Amino acid sequence: MTDTPQQDGISKIVEILLGLLSSMPPTSQQSVSSPERHARSLIQRYSVTAATSSAGLAIPPGPFGLLTVLPDLALIWRIQQQLVVDIASTFGRQSSLTREQMIYCLFRHTAAQVVRDLVVRVGERVLVKRASLRFLQALLEKIGIRVTQRVAGRVISRWVPVIGAVGMGAYSYFDTKKVGETALELFRCEIEIDGHVILEDDSSGKALTAR
Repeated sequence: MTDTPQQDGISKIVEILLGLLSSMPPTSQQSVSSPERHARSLIQRYSVTAATSSAGLAIPPGPFGLLTVLPDLALIWRIQQQLVVDIASTFGRQSSLTREQMIYCLFRHTAAQVVRDLVVRVGERVLVKRASLRFLQALLEKIGIRVTQRVAGRVISRWVPVIGAVGMGAYSYFDTKKVGETALELFRCEIEIDGHVILEDDSSGKALTAR
């Protein structure tokens, strides 16, 4: 059976995200005495970088602009991934940064229901669960569906040069800012890595776990 354009788009998004999560980028940031203030400066800097990068890719109009949609997503996610790593390092958390925390930071503001099983607040602590590869792939497919729905608006904007570029730049700015704020909120808490592994979703939609 031939994949539909939507299915093909979801598959490509999952492929991009799996590649992104295969390793964490290095960082030049170090633990500082005022991590929250420094993290906020990083959020502003990376938000501007994402905006200018996305706006530049959105300038080509019409079908040429359509070709930049997935590269645009991949580039912005890399920028946001680096922001999360830098904020984690600012709080002295880089060595304990997991792919589950990365997914949570990248997509909590756009797919809260999808990533809610990965990070759970328990009082003043944050419990981070580990996910099996099978669960992770299923999770990324759900994220891919959400992203393709949002991409429809990006595709339309590619047909309106300049205005589309400004809109995409603004979107990437605020999207990156949300990612940074989620990372800041996460890493300033006491983080505990759960000993259970989330395996897959059962028929009720709840996560199955095993030690």
